[in-house]
Amino acid sequence: MGKRVALVLAGCGVFDGSEIHEASAALVHLSRGGAEVKIFAPNIEQRDVVNHLKGSPAEEKRNVLVESARLARGNIQDLAELKASEFDAVIFPGGFGVAKNLCSWAVDGKNCTVNEHVNSTLQAFHSAKKPIGLCCISPVLAAKVFPGCEVTVGQDKNVDGRFPDAETASAIAELGCKHICKNVNESHVDKANKIVTTCAFMCKAPLHEIFDGIGTMVQEVLKLA
Repeated sequence: MGKRVALVLAGCGVFDGSEIHEASAALVHLSRGGAEVKIFAPNIEQRDVVNHLKGSPAEEKRNVLVESARLARGNIQDLAELKASEFDAVIFPGGFGVAKNLCSWAVDGKNCTVNEHVNSTLQAFHSAKKPIGLCCISPVLAAKVFPGCEVTVGQDKNVDGRFPDAETASAIAELGCKHICKNVNESHVDKANKIVTTCAFMCKAPLHEIFDGIGTMVQEVLKLA
């Protein structure tokens, strides 16, 4: 029987929701790994809405669960209904929605707060010693909730201009966590906490390299599950 995996989304679209390519890559690799996937998102209002054509704020309101349903092809549940006992692992794709809707990192950095249902989900899987997979900016969730854990968001320096958000690694370290430098096609496994992370679009890389890196994260999550 395949592993049961919960995938948690933060909206639809890189600038105010989940990064679509990352969510899709995770789903493809989970499918290839024979996993049974259910998708969740918090039933909350987005922090903001961004016109993705212009890259500017839009004067409207959108709901994270409703927007995430686009990526889930309508088959999605409220994150408040997620029971860790019914799953073997949980995965969080990235996108600015993670830093805006699942927590307040986009505004408050390391002093951010984490959405109550996101926090309780992470705590429940961690307490049950079940693996947690995170990519792109979402490793900051683990850094905030589990002081002392190990994560990667790529490199801690802007190597060859490929890691423009390298300062995130320093903020993670300031939270008392250990940042592990990894390339885009790699992931890091914190064996003690069963947390698996990969940098994805935190690196300016070809899409297939990001896809492969997410693949290593998913594979490691399924091994731990």
